[in-house]
Amino acid sequence: MKNIDQEKLHNEDITLEEMREITTSIIKENTKLLRTELEELLKQKELIDRSIEKKSEELQDKKCELFNKIEQEIGSNETIIAKLHQVKLQSIDLYDMLSEMVESAIITALEKDGDGDITEATTEVIKEITFESIKEGSLNTIRVRKILSTILQSAIDISEATPNRAEEILKATLKGMRAGLIRSINRFKKRLAFMPVEAKHILIEDYDTIIEDLNQTDMLFAQVVINQASQSPQSIRKILIDINKDMRYDLEELVNISKETAEIMKDRFSNFAKTAVKKADTALKSQKAKEAKRMGVEAWGVAKIALGSAIKTAKDAMDKKN
Repeated sequence: MKNIDQEKLHNEDITLEEMREITTSIIKENTKLLRTELEELLKQKELIDRSIEKKSEELQDKKCELFNKIEQEIGSNETIIAKLHQVKLQSIDLYDMLSEMVESAIITALEKDGDGDITEATTEVIKEITFESIKEGSLNTIRVRKILSTILQSAIDISEATPNRAEEILKATLKGMRAGLIRSINRFKKRLAFMPVEAKHILIEDYDTIIEDLNQTDMLFAQVVINQASQSPQSIRKILIDINKDMRYDLEELVNISKETAEIMKDRFSNFAKTAVKKADTALKSQKAKEAKRMGVEAWGVAKIALGSAIKTAKDAMDKKN
């Protein structure tokens, strides 16, 4: 090792600050090349991340462009166009355009039906959008919550602009969100049986979280509604809270399908999870794990010395008083 102050390092009266300065200097000097290489890799990673984001956007734009060209080729046949639109909905990554798409769908329903009942049409379109947005990604709480919150916020924005239809819009939106979520979980349940080995490993890494999330999907749904309600104007808040109360009894299907899926996952993958634990035990023998264990013991030693010092100081103070 370079740059070691042997005299200071072997001095028992060395202060904590001096020890920090010496070790910092040694580490800085002896890791210069590694830090330079790491900085270079991080720069490359940043460039790659930006390139991936740009190419992803270009891919999305190209898909949309090609679907529009195919639609032009088809002409005015509404039956074929409807099927094309369904395929488009399933092929485009909806996550980045979710807000605008929901807004457009609800406005279209209002414009086409005029003063008629838009509940059924809006429920169906929100169900499709919810399902298509959730289905291909991870079924974790954070992602699902974000999707549901985005959809509901867009419906709230339209409701504020058309207060006379607010209750109708919000009720249909919540029904569609619930139906889309149920359909996504049901799809996940069916796919568990045919999941490839690679996906199983990913699943096992997040096993406990997914099981926990599946056992509280009704709470997640209600929390999204309550949270969005709390950030909305009083009129919208009241409608959402009232609908949420009424829907409490309609969440049984969501609860049942979620619990069934959790049970299937436990039955099929608990052994994989146990294997993962065994692998983790093996990993404890690795150099990194040994160092972590050693540092834990060292931390305990530091705490013990600090405690002993505190007790001695308190005892000395008491002796002086006596």
